[in-house]
Amino acid sequence: MPQPERRGYPLDLPAVRNVDSIALDPRMTIFVGENGSGKSTLVEGIAVAAGFNPEGGSTNFNFRTQSHLPELATHLRLVRNPTRPRTGFFLRAESFFNVASEIERLDLEQRGLPGSSIGPSYGERALHEESHGESFIALVMNRFGPGGLYILDEPEAALSPTGCLALVKRFHELANEGCQFIIATHSPIVMSFPGALIYLLRESGPKQVSWEELDHVQILREFLNDPQIVLRVLLAES
Repeated sequence: MPQPERRGYPLDLPAVRNVDSIALDPRMTIFVGENGSGKSTLVEGIAVAAGFNPEGGSTNFNFRTQSHLPELATHLRLVRNPTRPRTGFFLRAESFFNVASEIERLDLEQRGLPGSSIGPSYGERALHEESHGESFIALVMNRFGPGGLYILDEPEAALSPTGCLALVKRFHELANEGCQFIIATHSPIVMSFPGALIYLLRESGPKQVSWEELDHVQILREFLNDPQIVLRVLLAES
């Protein structure tokens, strides 16, 4: 990252403040942090700098339902290896509904033209005919393929723990087929991806950490080991 004058949003976020560069793992990089730490802003900036639509989709999507433009992308310079991704997708949990709507719009617009329908590449059922969680799983299982760059912002948002485990399994399969993942998440299950490069976004800047070190993991473990003790302490403080 170049060093512009650090002033104002989004350059004062912990995710990028005083940061010159961030190394990305060729398989799995995960950004973790509290709300407001800049996880989503960072992965959105990376996605847009890589050529993806700000609201999500592939590099071929070019729709907009809001005037928001990701300023951070203008300050990022991606350093790539010589091998370009064969495919890719940017998933924003909060705007995936808009992506599904755009897929339907494009298919209606191109109706009747040979080979023009893109909906079937996302699964047998239309994404709007599935639940939020089902549509996420359908996207990853059907649309994601080998040799791709996949950037995901909170992919666990609509998923049960079983669904999160299904994601980890699918990510592992795809990483073994030459895919690279960059993910922002709150899910300890998603964070558990074997060999993932994990960055904790703190006030002092990003820090590389292990899965075991994360508060997300430690707090959940304490709660599951004895929820009553945790609740008694929590509620006594209120």
